[in-house]
Amino acid sequence: MQIDRYETGKRMSQAVTYRGFVFLAGQVAIDAPGASVREQTTNVLARITRLLDGVGSNSTRILSATIWLADMSKFEEMNAVWDAWVPSGHAPARATVEARLAAPEFSVEIGMIAAIGE
Repeated sequence: MQIDRYETGKRMSQAVTYRGFVFLAGQVAIDAPGASVREQTTNVLARITRLLDGVGSNSTRILSATIWLADMSKFEEMNAVWDAWVPSGHAPARATVEARLAAPEFSVEIGMIAAIGE
């Protein structure tokens, strides 16, 4: 089976497809560093939408999501954006944890696994 890598850099690819699945790297708000959790979540989900579209998937096909928050007190703020983005009836398996992210200007990071096609 073929493995395809998208937006590959020195250390990682933003997306990898294999056997009908896409594995997304953790996405941060590159276009909104230091912004509110709401704005960062919106930016991250837009990046994820673009990556999913690029490999023939979408938000109805997400199987699993992991969300890292720098401050768990912002959980509801992040969820307000998430809940509006995930289509009704298509909620994936999900974990949300508090963690120190790679750079202090980022408050939210989201990684996903989704099915491709259909």
